[in-house]
Amino acid sequence: MTAPVVKLIECPRDAMQGWHHQIPTAQKTEYLQTLLKVGFDTIDFGSFVSPKAIPQMADTKEVLASLDISNTQSKLLAIVANVRGAEEAVAVGVDKISYLGFPFSISETFQLRNTNKTMAESLEEVQTMQELCIKNRMQLVVYISMGFGNPYEDPYSPEIALKWVDELAAMDIQIISLADTVGVAEPSNIQYLFSTLIPAYPEVEFGAHFHSAAHNWEEKVAAAYNEGCRRFDSTINGIGGCPMAKDELVGNLATENLLQFFRNKQTAPQLNAEALLEAQRLAALVFR
Repeated sequence: MTAPVVKLIECPRDAMQGWHHQIPTAQKTEYLQTLLKVGFDTIDFGSFVSPKAIPQMADTKEVLASLDISNTQSKLLAIVANVRGAEEAVAVGVDKISYLGFPFSISETFQLRNTNKTMAESLEEVQTMQELCIKNRMQLVVYISMGFGNPYEDPYSPEIALKWVDELAAMDIQIISLADTVGVAEPSNIQYLFSTLIPAYPEVEFGAHFHSAAHNWEEKVAAAYNEGCRRFDSTINGIGGCPMAKDELVGNLATENLLQFFRNKQTAPQLNAEALLEAQRLAALVFR
């Protein structure tokens, strides 16, 4: 029996958000339009967040208006940090955006730093955003931020992560991605969490959003993949990270590495090779 093909979530938003200079709106649009031709399952294209917090994303509304999604199978995902951002995304993107992504940190320190709300307050926001998504035929993706540990000495254990996933699953959140926000995940933790969660919640699609250095990305991917994870976030050339987490960004998984890994497993999606090459060419111009 052939193994299920993986879903690749390309995350140019994650690559752009902490970039050292402002990328022109037209250049972002050209890059995203090319990515839409490649054949990724989803493009994490932008975020509706405070421009003071993430100046690079201040033009997400303009970028979205310029994108043509009429000839693509890829779906668009926008990150939001609160209900206000979710409402804005719905108001301007209900006909284009399929997913809203919310970073729910299981580190109290980081949740306050990232969204200016406690974890308890953020859980209430999740419920409101879930209702908003259902009403507007969107789907909420919740990221378990700091899902494998944190640098703030906040309490962490895999059991804490499991507890919060239980809370989210009870709200009928159907896509939950475990996020290695600062690159501290170990294969043992990854294996334990996915091997526990995937059988426990067969109705939930679990994903992996790993930040990783060049020397240890494969062991993280393998640990998740071997326990049944088939949804992975990445960026071309592994650019990016979370500017709200640490001063020094830990890079994303490189899309090129993931593709080779899944080709070896014979579970790689069929992509447009010509469009991928063009996207790589443009990435070299955008991120320089």
